[in-house]
Amino acid sequence: MIVRDAAIKDVKGIHKLINGYAEVDRMLFASVSDIYERLLTFVVAEEVGQVVGCCAVQVLWENLAEIKSLAVDRAFFGKGVGRELVGACLVKARKLGLKKVFTLTLEPQFFEKVGFVRVNKDALPMKVWSDCAACPKQDHCDEIAMECVL
Repeated sequence: MIVRDAAIKDVKGIHKLINGYAEVDRMLFASVSDIYERLLTFVVAEEVGQVVGCCAVQVLWENLAEIKSLAVDRAFFGKGVGRELVGACLVKARKLGLKKVFTLTLEPQFFEKVGFVRVNKDALPMKVWSDCAACPKQDHCDEIAMECVL
């Protein structure tokens, strides 16, 4: 397995992974154009030329970024793909000089294993909630806020 920065050829694979989870209410849908616009934020895991996982790190402010869109093909669960993807995003964040990253997740146990701690959602700045405006769960969010100090 290779973990690398995403390329144009990966857009369809990223789209399929993200929307597969969105269909079962595990993450927000992303259009192909959304993925093209955010392509530089993504890393992918590739196995024999196929995208089997993706994750993005999106800078929100001078000292804060979000880890988002973590999706792994179910056939690759338990093989360290998610850990490698988040690790690659944390490396990108450190290289950029960021001090902290956060995530909003339905899988807090996974993120605890990779160094994140739970935080109160109210402690996050309002800039964090830009995606929430379009979320159907906006008024009854079930995601857990977590952060990692770099």
